[in-house]
Amino acid sequence: MSTITTINPATGKDIKSYEIMSEEEATDRLEACHVAFLAWRELTHKDRAVYLKKIGQKLRDNADELAVLMTNETGKLLKDGRIEVELCAAIFDYTAESGPDVLADEEREQGLNGKRGVVSYQPVGVIYSIQPWNFPLYQPVRVLAANLMAGNGCVLKHASICTGAGLRLRELCIEAGLPENLFQVIVIDHDTSDNLIAHPKVRGVTLTGSDGAGQHIGAVAAKALKKTVLELGSNDAYLVLQDADIETAVEFSVMGRLYNNGETCISAKRFIVTDEVYDAFVDAFVAQMKDIVMGDPTDKNSQLGPLSSQDQFDTVKEQVDASVAKGAKVLCGGEAPDGVGAYYPSTVLADLTPGMPAYDDEIFGPVASIIRARDDEDAMRLANESRYGLGGGIFSKDEERALKLARDYFDTGMIHINSFGAADPNMPFGGVKNSGHGREHGGFGMKEFVNVKSIFLP
Repeated sequence: MSTITTINPATGKDIKSYEIMSEEEATDRLEACHVAFLAWRELTHKDRAVYLKKIGQKLRDNADELAVLMTNETGKLLKDGRIEVELCAAIFDYTAESGPDVLADEEREQGLNGKRGVVSYQPVGVIYSIQPWNFPLYQPVRVLAANLMAGNGCVLKHASICTGAGLRLRELCIEAGLPENLFQVIVIDHDTSDNLIAHPKVRGVTLTGSDGAGQHIGAVAAKALKKTVLELGSNDAYLVLQDADIETAVEFSVMGRLYNNGETCISAKRFIVTDEVYDAFVDAFVAQMKDIVMGDPTDKNSQLGPLSSQDQFDTVKEQVDASVAKGAKVLCGGEAPDGVGAYYPSTVLADLTPGMPAYDDEIFGPVASIIRARDDEDAMRLANESRYGLGGGIFSKDEERALKLARDYFDTGMIHINSFGAADPNMPFGGVKNSGHGREHGGFGMKEFVNVKSIFLP
């Protein structure tokens, strides 16, 4: 039987091997999840909330263990792993506390005859969740919490390199009292995954991944008439406008580019800097990027750990090398150190033009792309030219003007003004264009996979 082996990217050493399930075994897990759903859907929202609260506490109780596991499997800084566990617990808490109101029946008056109507948000069944490795707990949790509250079951296909984290999450959910089959984790290959999407007991599919993966999964799901939520990454633009405070812009740009070793869909990736402040920003930004301490992700002094795998290292290196071959200028970094581990240094590229990976594509690693703009209007134009539209940022001393630009003109799903941040349980998460469709968090995720049912009363 085929196996997959998880590998510590900091040391290159094997962690553990897992058998790949047959399609029959994976289907059995899926069908067991459906049976568990039939009982789960009978619970009230408040009853479900009790389970979610217990899962959140169970995560907090095991935070140190979970952080070590994620660091070993993906190379993320140990301190970032602890933050991720707390975010996951907060998502369960938020969903438990807000879910009963978000999903409550709505009384309405029928518009044509004035009679009574009810809108009810009813669960639909098993949701199939396909998740990546960069946030081994957060990625599956944001799907799981919302759908458990909605009354659905969940089957997770996690990225192979963090198989241990996915299986441990399920164990902790069961320890917290969740019915054993309601949340399943399956270890399968891509062909089996595609076949499961068509299974009649799968009622929705959600994927976080590349736009290429989204095109494939979206097409397979569409053929089977399954609804999808797709979060497909981006090359988020952060605009440094003519009136930007340079110190603030540099602080959050470094943070935004290097958070989670630069392996975040909403990382700050392209820095579109207006002529007026270009030299001041670039000089200060490069100076700070040069000073970043790269090393053992378990060392509290490390600011940058290894990439998640040798494959990911090779991808990032190829993208940088291809950009340089087409004329990009390396302002710092760009050369990986000798030694063990998938370590790639903090890197800044400039003189970028369309056709370069650093201009057009998402680089999932600690590589910043600097793009010069004539003025504020040109900066917004350059930002919106991207095929992506997940997140972005604006640095400007005029907060009200920045708000207007973000609201009315920035063609992306999430914008930070004079700051950087990842996800917040109370704010919707998702994008437009090739960054996908659908929303998670902020109550919106709880309504993505429900039957919005209209009931007409006499």
